[in-house]
Amino acid sequence: MPRLVVPPDPIGDRPYRIVFVCTGNICRSPMAEVITRALAGSTALGDGSPLTDHLDVRSAGTGPWHEGEPMDERASDALVRAGYARHHHVAHQFSSSELGRFDLMVALDRRHQQTLRGLGADPQRLVLLRAFDAASGAAADVPDPYYGDGGAFDECREMIAAACTGLVTSLAAHWDSLWAA
Repeated sequence: MPRLVVPPDPIGDRPYRIVFVCTGNICRSPMAEVITRALAGSTALGDGSPLTDHLDVRSAGTGPWHEGEPMDERASDALVRAGYARHHHVAHQFSSSELGRFDLMVALDRRHQQTLRGLGADPQRLVLLRAFDAASGAAADVPDPYYGDGGAFDECREMIAAACTGLVTSLAAHWDSLWAA
């Protein structure tokens, strides 16, 4: 599992800002957003606060195809089947004007990573989600379930949950090391 690279600017009093990025922002990235918020909410830090007190978690898409639409119903249903609450979501396209707003940009596959690089993303703030899942081996991408059935969305959710667990663990370790110093 990679060590989370903390951006050079100080975190200060503001939340650590994370954005998950996929193609249309209706399947994979909103699932990662929901799962990360839930995991962070149940992760207590060394000072007793939940990790969510220190995070601002969002998602976006690389293209405009679904701008303004809700999460794909199959993605939402897959989350509910796994015990996550329904989430009100409105799809949003990531733009270059947002690059400076996020401490960490998490791409769901290599195409999204390449698109973000093309927009000028700082490579120190850009990572593939599955890099946080030691069990993923050489598999770097979270496959797009859009053309699949509910089972494809469940498999996608499981991949995302495994990687988000690694990400949240890395973030919690970072905060705990700040308090230990």
